[in-house]
Amino acid sequence: MNLLSKFIKNYREFDGYDDLKKNYELNVPKDFNFSYDVIDWYAQNVPQKRALVWCNDTGESYSYTFEEISRDTQRAAHFLVKHGIKKGDVVMLVLRRRYEYWWLLPALHRIGAIAVPATNQLLTEDLIYRFDSAGVKMVIALDDSYVMQEIEEAVKKCPSVQTLVSVSGQRDGWVDFHAEFDALPAECDVFPRPQGTQATHNDDPMLMYFTSGTSGHPKMVLHDFTYPLGHITTAKYWQNVMDDGLHISVAETGWAKAAWGKIYGQWIAGTALFVYDMLSFAPDLFFKRISEYEVTTLCAPPTALRFLIRQDLSKYDLSHLHYCCTAGEALNSEVFNKFYEKTGLKIHEGFGQSESSVLAGTFPGMTPRPGSMGKAAPGYDLEIIDEEGKRCAPGVTGDIVVHLEHGRPTGLLCGYYKNPELTKEAIGGNLYYTGDTAYYDEDGYIWFVGRKDDLIKSAGFRISPFEVESILQQHPAVLECAVTGISDSMRGQIVKATVVLTAEYKASRELEVELKTFAKERLALYKIPRVVEFVSELPKTTSGKIRRAEIRKQDDSKN
Repeated sequence: MNLLSKFIKNYREFDGYDDLKKNYELNVPKDFNFSYDVIDWYAQNVPQKRALVWCNDTGESYSYTFEEISRDTQRAAHFLVKHGIKKGDVVMLVLRRRYEYWWLLPALHRIGAIAVPATNQLLTEDLIYRFDSAGVKMVIALDDSYVMQEIEEAVKKCPSVQTLVSVSGQRDGWVDFHAEFDALPAECDVFPRPQGTQATHNDDPMLMYFTSGTSGHPKMVLHDFTYPLGHITTAKYWQNVMDDGLHISVAETGWAKAAWGKIYGQWIAGTALFVYDMLSFAPDLFFKRISEYEVTTLCAPPTALRFLIRQDLSKYDLSHLHYCCTAGEALNSEVFNKFYEKTGLKIHEGFGQSESSVLAGTFPGMTPRPGSMGKAAPGYDLEIIDEEGKRCAPGVTGDIVVHLEHGRPTGLLCGYYKNPELTKEAIGGNLYYTGDTAYYDEDGYIWFVGRKDDLIKSAGFRISPFEVESILQQHPAVLECAVTGISDSMRGQIVKATVVLTAEYKASRELEVELKTFAKERLALYKIPRVVEFVSELPKTTSGKIRRAEIRKQDDSKN
């Protein structure tokens, strides 16, 4: 039996996008729990089905079946309960790409605890805010002295944190996870599907992400136990994963993108996960791993793809790779074209948020248009509307919204933790506003313009940062760039480009003029950068998105 048929009504192979959008309908079981209804289902029905392939840069490599994952998540749940974790408790996971993540996250789901994946890039003040805001009870982290020191400093000011757990070594004040886990029997019979006080329900809180917003404190995005089902569209119909294939998403587990590409939809759709626990992103090693392990589907952010296309891809056997996706920011045509030229694969873009599963995408059967996020995802009534709430005509920029008149779509947030006012504002009415703007083309494809606060208004014109960035990134000197508006007494704002150069180029006045001329030959005059600044790196959120708000703040402080 195909597991998808349990969760998609009248499951079949859909005949293109229009058929998929019109007829896709989820069947959400009562009291769905990903660990019991997906992982254990595979363990009972196809126990030797491959679930996870993991490797790192030090020569370690492991492969796990669903039978093994099911067993180890039950043992991990036994460990957690022993240390006082119960339903509703909040546990933070700082594990990057450690394989224990795929034991511990489902173990928390079994118990009904709330998992908070977090990046290891957080500093003491970031952690204090998260510990206090969420009421974190336990922190489970990888063995990294720098990360652990930051956590230890934060815990001194956060009484809610009762237990610190290390997954990869002994440290004073920390519980050694493996010392206890490895001593457990292979079968832990304390976790059959729980009943009574341990039971989970669809509207129980399951997973929390702190959004990496462009300004202000992060919001605590809360998802309930139905959230994994929303990612069926992400994996099966956007990433186009294969049953018994091998999928890699580049994100580390502290990002919300990991929920998109590293567990839920992929396992429901039957593909195994390939996790490369890289010390740092090295394009050559990355492609060697994809070739060696015969990866079939790839999802990588545009930032990573910009580095990948600079490789000599003829050195690698990529014959097993048959599909590629990207999300996080709009893709410029230069990356799309070079990747297609070198691999024969077109990149399929998608759009969504920490608050959702994939909201829009270039789905199988659609022809990708570089820079376009495609069309509304099945399961979402997504639309671009103007200030009067009417659907925008082609070419007119408006707000991207999700209609809620018929209820909250599966995959959309259930609220903001401990913030009923913000929850009501977000999903208490008939529309959920994403905060992003876009426009339709004549064929209904959606084109990203920017965050509402990222739009540049110069001399009465509205300018999309992405449009200017896409042109500048076609120049061989530009590795990355961010376009922002800076105050100007005559125009209101003028366009500024903050540029990271490739290794072959050095900053100079001559190169600044060259980039402006390059843009002038390809853009309308009002879009040309009047100011170009060369920097060694761009400020980014913990999920890798460019913090244009930080650049604007720095520019304002100079004036």
